[in-house]
Amino acid sequence: MAKKGMDDLLRRRMSATQQAAEQASELQATDEAYEKLFREAPPEANARICDIPLDKLHPFYTADIGFKPYTPEQLKAFAGQLKEEGLMVRIIVRSMPGVDGYEILAGHNRTAAARLAGWSEIPAEIVDADDARAVVIATSTNLIQRQNLSIIERGKAYKALLEAKNRHGQWYIDTNETFGENRQKLDEGGNNVPADRPRYNARTLVAEFFGVTEYEIRKAVKLTQLIPELADILENNPKQLNLACAELIADYDAESQRAFIEMCTVEENPINKATVRHIVSRCPPPTATKQAVFNAWHEAQAAADAKRAAPPKKISFDRKRFAPYLDKLGSEQKLEDLFLEFLRERVN
Repeated sequence: MAKKGMDDLLRRRMSATQQAAEQASELQATDEAYEKLFREAPPEANARICDIPLDKLHPFYTADIGFKPYTPEQLKAFAGQLKEEGLMVRIIVRSMPGVDGYEILAGHNRTAAARLAGWSEIPAEIVDADDARAVVIATSTNLIQRQNLSIIERGKAYKALLEAKNRHGQWYIDTNETFGENRQKLDEGGNNVPADRPRYNARTLVAEFFGVTEYEIRKAVKLTQLIPELADILENNPKQLNLACAELIADYDAESQRAFIEMCTVEENPINKATVRHIVSRCPPPTATKQAVFNAWHEAQAAADAKRAAPPKKISFDRKRFAPYLDKLGSEQKLEDLFLEFLRERVN
């Protein structure tokens, strides 16, 4: 065999080996996540591998997981990579009931890049997955592999996992608003839960698996309550709306939040935490009229302007110029007393 042919053969074998390893790693990660979150082994999945026509693939619709697609520039680069190297890791899909099509569980960007590259089919692994496992597959790979996710993208993924866990059955129930820890008195079968039976909070399990704190999850999920306009400002113009302010605003309902959009676009006077706290004190969430919010905003601005215009409480001097005298007086307090005595004599 010619050297070039041998090199191509070795390259294909290495690529196939790498693909198998990465595919196994992706599925292994989702199975580990499922087992950790649901406290049970994942259901048996009779997976089959085949090439699926791109026109039979549909985006993940089971839950709002919130991951943004690659930018056009990223997709163009990815498509070029597919043309040169092929697909390294198959997408993961499941059949859609009553439809000749498949729901993408993992691989939306791979699918989009394949379309851009002019492919008509894409290698896929078809798995049997209930909604709970589908959510785990759709979220866990992105949460583990993509380090550049925004806090709202992570929040939507965490929320989907928590809701899937709650639907699946657990001994602690979390509410979407506060994710409190109200105990469920009955187990999945409707029986009383023994006092000594271990109980697991869904948020705790998610935090442990993904290596974050419960506070981080609570904050990220809360920020998913922002209306799209404010979420966009938070992610793309954090100087106009920082996380501390966004957390406070997220306590308001959608209609009330609209009053804050204009505030975040005033570049010469960016909104800050003190301003939002004043608004919250004047107009407690979850509901406030636009006029009431604006009135509180103007009050906060007027107070801030007055504070800036007020003379400083302390007068500062160049310490270097007074250093020789400080050495003789022994303390700054003595220098201050001496200076006051001098002023009294001069004024009087």
